[in-house]
Amino acid sequence: MKALGARIRQVLNRWTRRRSPLPLPQVLEYFRSILARNNEILELMAEMGDKLSGEYVFDSQYIRSSCEKLIDLCFHMIHDLNTLGHQKYMDLYDCLERNKATIKEILAGRPALQEIPYTILYEHCNRDWREEVGGKNANLTEVRNVLELPTPDGFAITIRAYHELLDAAGINDLIARLDETGPREGKDLEQALRDVQEKILNLHIPDAIASEIQHRIETVARRTGGGEEIFFAVRSSAPGEDTEHSFAGLHRSFLNVGEGKLVQAYRKVLASTFSPEAWRYRRDKGFRSHERAMAVGCQVMVDAVVSGVLYTLDPVEPRSEMITVAATWGFGPPVVEGSRRVDRFQVSRDPPHPLLQMHVVHKQEALVMKPGGGMQWVEVPEPEQTKACLNSSQLSLLASTGLLLERYFKRPQDVEWAFDTSGRLVILQARPLRVKPFTDTDTCRLADLAADTPVVWSGRGDVVQRGIAAGRVFVVEGDEDLQRVPPGAILVARESSPRLAQVIRQVQGIITDVGSPMGHMATVAREFRVPTVVNTRTATRDLRTGDEITLDANENVIYRGRIQDLCYYELAQGEVFEESYEYRLLQRLLRHITPLNLVDPQSPQFSPQGCRTLHDITRFVHERAVAELANINLAGPHLAGSKPKRLQASIPLDLRVIDAEGGTQADPHERTLQLQDIVSVPMRAFLSGLVGSNLWERTPVGMDFGAFMSSMSRTFDTHRASLQEVGLNLAVVSSNYMNVNLRIGYHFNIIDAYVTDRIDDNYIYFRFLGGVTDSTRRARRARFIAEMLARWGFRVEIHGDLVVGRMKKRARATMEEKLRLVGALVAYTRQLDVQLVSDQEVIRHLDRFTRLLESPSEGPEDSRPKGGSHG
Repeated sequence: MKALGARIRQVLNRWTRRRSPLPLPQVLEYFRSILARNNEILELMAEMGDKLSGEYVFDSQYIRSSCEKLIDLCFHMIHDLNTLGHQKYMDLYDCLERNKATIKEILAGRPALQEIPYTILYEHCNRDWREEVGGKNANLTEVRNVLELPTPDGFAITIRAYHELLDAAGINDLIARLDETGPREGKDLEQALRDVQEKILNLHIPDAIASEIQHRIETVARRTGGGEEIFFAVRSSAPGEDTEHSFAGLHRSFLNVGEGKLVQAYRKVLASTFSPEAWRYRRDKGFRSHERAMAVGCQVMVDAVVSGVLYTLDPVEPRSEMITVAATWGFGPPVVEGSRRVDRFQVSRDPPHPLLQMHVVHKQEALVMKPGGGMQWVEVPEPEQTKACLNSSQLSLLASTGLLLERYFKRPQDVEWAFDTSGRLVILQARPLRVKPFTDTDTCRLADLAADTPVVWSGRGDVVQRGIAAGRVFVVEGDEDLQRVPPGAILVARESSPRLAQVIRQVQGIITDVGSPMGHMATVAREFRVPTVVNTRTATRDLRTGDEITLDANENVIYRGRIQDLCYYELAQGEVFEESYEYRLLQRLLRHITPLNLVDPQSPQFSPQGCRTLHDITRFVHERAVAELANINLAGPHLAGSKPKRLQASIPLDLRVIDAEGGTQADPHERTLQLQDIVSVPMRAFLSGLVGSNLWERTPVGMDFGAFMSSMSRTFDTHRASLQEVGLNLAVVSSNYMNVNLRIGYHFNIIDAYVTDRIDDNYIYFRFLGGVTDSTRRARRARFIAEMLARWGFRVEIHGDLVVGRMKKRARATMEEKLRLVGALVAYTRQLDVQLVSDQEVIRHLDRFTRLLESPSEGPEDSRPKGGSHG
């Protein structure tokens, strides 16, 4: 792959050395091509994600052709970006080749093993690793690392070790011959499977795998063992296990295994993959032979005092409002195996989860750890044999923890747990619980119930991901709020920023004021199946942090309060479609296509090397294409042969305009332009604020001695400005694009914008730098500008006197209005720094500017502040 990237780089470098810079119309054409392909990719990703909803029929050919199209679109995006950026982004080709190779392997039925380690510590793992470490490990590490609930320490042995072990011993060939013989039953099948198991039990573990397992044992022992030998639970964790496929009881697990016996226990777990029961289960569920694999979890033993199982819903009567708990002294196998009578409790789902029913049995024996390894039955002390093994506080904690897991995983949960000798609740396993589906009669009753519930609004905005969610609202006003989003919240935000992706695992639903169903955040919402509605316009105004609501994204309705039965209906829906091979194949592929890791463009990780998925590549190319266009050298060869025209305006702007393509309607032989000659959508909106707002001050500026001395010694920091910023005032326009560079006095503005009827293409980039006064006053003006931009919904960065504002993906009318405001802001602030002698002046001018915007007939001369004008 690196060789291919090097060849592409070599050819393109030779080509670009011979080629002169592109004329601006061609630059714009490449930019539009990137936008079009970006939208096409996001739409195709959305379509593929929708297929997982169960509402559409698709086959393997659809999956294959969609992947090929995505890769082709990404390739052309990379090519166009490199053309714009003078081949600065050649590493993207290598990234695309890596993703292409992985997708090809998955389509061919081969797991992409080359980038998977043999083992991985639990703290480095989550649900994204479910194919490599299996469902049981993935779920447990998600509980540990995202929800931060107590779980056993440990590590996973991945499917790479399984495949390499079986390949090296020739066992995969034996299994392939067994698959080729077709369905067999009875003694022949069982004997063949016993032969496979025997070979696995006797296979040699290569040094590379054995040494890595030993290294993980030592790592875990150093932090948990206190110098003594530690013991492990060695548990099966097949891909698909503890997800929509339970594999309950079909694979073997071993408790209290010493360090020296862990590898042999590992062999036994692998061998259980080929038990007759597990073989038939996979066959009946439609698993293909290449989907058969086994990862293993190695978990430090918990010194359990009491253990058991919790169901967050009654599987038969999900509306019964009860959580069911089964428990016994010691360890939990008697509960899950049904080999002993155990205590049973039913508690309310409503806090504080009071006990509703209890059935206590005589518990004569408990399963406990045997010194030196293994398990043993011991007699329970007489007073405890007839005592309930859980108290009310433990039951309440179990209930609240189970509901947290249910909210997070968005499905009823079957949870294995233990209380250790310190009284700490430890989660041992969490998997989906199948419950009785609702009937048509139930559905009709729900419609009546919803009709009697207060509605916040109905039919507003665009549904991105269907589903039902209930919880308390958490309004995100800034990036810092994302660190405080509580698990189970319904997130409400002003815009559907990709930054929301960092908390999407822990929220129940998402509602935004603005946004696009085809945006990057929308793709992530579909990936995680989070009910999401965007573009509601007023969510942050109508909803407050702490409000309890029910979001029905199936019908696009938001209700006041929690409609409990509607939530149960969502939890109880069957998902038979998830058992098909095509579903699993598409799900595996989308893991390498739709996840978005490049969230923050300002992060050092926002680079070609940080692109791990096709979505990452798409986002990187889109962001960098906008940056390349915004920073194009307007004084350079791109405009060779272009004839700028001087704009005639009522203010002394001295602006030259170059029409790249359809941005003006003046006679080509004319050397000047009138305002009415401007037909460029963004430029016309910007000029309406700059010229038409009546905020351009015409009187001489009042300057105190300090400001005067600063202006005499002021030099401009050209290291922070591009070449065009130190030249003339220049605008390049097309029908939907503008790039304006203004030098007014000692400050410099760049406004770059693209505005069309297609919301996903629209953006505004604003940059302001400099001033005539000292650094303190310039910084105050920067704060003033940043505050106004933030009030208007821009994402703002401020560094001293440098302000950068960005806005994307708003409707055309909104973008035009924001550009009008930006024009007014440029007019008002052109020499405002002179007057900002204190922080109080910043506040006063914020109020004054806001008032002037609301009363455009009142110009700056009508309400000039005491002490001189701001120029």
